[in-house]
Amino acid sequence: MKKMKIVNVKKFVRSIAILIGIVIAIILFFPKATLSHNENGHSNYENISVAQGDTLWSIASYQQENNPYYTEKDVRDIILELKKVNQLNNSDLQVGQTIKVPVL
Repeated sequence: MKKMKIVNVKKFVRSIAILIGIVIAIILFFPKATLSHNENGHSNYENISVAQGDTLWSIASYQQENNPYYTEKDVRDIILELKKVNQLNNSDLQVGQTIKVPVL
């Protein structure tokens, strides 16, 4: 096996420093990429049962007011997230259906 020799030590050290800097930046600025979560990026859920008259809008409005996870979020964004988390193709809900809602 042939031994490798570092020809320019300054360039080698600089390259390693840049590589380490990039790795640290990724860890600091993209923490979700380093945490183990499910496909939606969240790990804690509350299951709620759909009652007569419930709509995604009414559930999202209630969650916006009462769930700290949704503080400062728009109702429309909450609806989109609920649809994604529950793999809903449309906004139709059935009485008795269980909906997963992200919580802190």
